[in-house]
Amino acid sequence: MKLFVDDERPAPDGWMLAKTSLDAIAWLHLSRARAERLEALSLDHDLGGDDTTRPVMLWMCENEYWPQWMKVHSMNPVGCDWLKGMADRYGPGDMVRTWA
Repeated sequence: MKLFVDDERPAPDGWMLAKTSLDAIAWLHLSRARAERLEALSLDHDLGGDDTTRPVMLWMCENEYWPQWMKVHSMNPVGCDWLKGMADRYGPGDMVRTWA
């Protein structure tokens, strides 16, 4: 599964789209429960209102469920730094990271 988390941008072809952090966590939980491989994850930080992808990152840290490849595509520099820092600190060493 490839998961694109963003409330405004469309998902690339072949990717699942989650527009809220709750939707993203639901997709991750389902993928993990099915023992599916999480191929790729692309995160925006700000998802509208008070919602962000910080809960998504925290869920991955707490459940040790990481993609093979991860990208942060947010325009929020503080949010980007937080997401990147968490992935770098708690993610597996072999996960490919693309920091835009």
